[in-house]
Amino acid sequence: MAQKKLIRFEELKTFSNVLQYPENMQGKWHAFFTNKNPITLELACGKGEYAVGLGRLYQNKNFIGIDIKGNRIWKGAKIALNEGLKNVAFLRTQIDKLTDYFTSSEVSEIWITFPDPQLRFSKMKKRLTHPKFLRLYKIILQQDGIIHLKTDSPDLYNFTKVVIQLYQLKIIEDKDDLYKENNISEALQIKTHYENLDIAQSNKVHYLAFELNADFPKEKDEQLKELFRE
Repeated sequence: MAQKKLIRFEELKTFSNVLQYPENMQGKWHAFFTNKNPITLELACGKGEYAVGLGRLYQNKNFIGIDIKGNRIWKGAKIALNEGLKNVAFLRTQIDKLTDYFTSSEVSEIWITFPDPQLRFSKMKKRLTHPKFLRLYKIILQQDGIIHLKTDSPDLYNFTKVVIQLYQLKIIEDKDDLYKENNISEALQIKTHYENLDIAQSNKVHYLAFELNADFPKEKDEQLKELFRE
């Protein structure tokens, strides 16, 4: 397994659709894609199923999967190259460094698909819908940019709803049991490796779409913490 990872890491360096900790990329993504189409991010993308899936569906948009694990990124990047998906790319870096790579209003949408829910109270700030991260997203998102959360974790789903209510954010869609809905969009039918694992064993997939239409006063972070104190 270790040898396989090393081979993939070396191969990753040759992929034209993968950037690893690049410098001076702020404001240059449209030049990278050689078009001015909207840019969508898949955060903690793992094997990149959503970035690739969305890239297949929407040729008039650009998609960037972001993850710290090069071994995971390799698979999605390989598929995108093999299929000639020129609107799909991958960025290897930490999520909390987003503003090092994207400038103000450079991104139109963000997908967070089956992230680690960070269930322990002590790790609450690591949840990708915590205000700590939402403040970063707001910097790089366009004014009407949308955050999509798809998760099988009822804890992360409910936590995010509390965040939305506390900071008075605008909900676009709220589906407590996604696959019981009729006429689900093709985008929401894409399944990741982690969705198929059904780690939460909740027999439900939750979906939220919301806008960052309000400020995030840091004093409310303490209120949020108290609401979930064990």
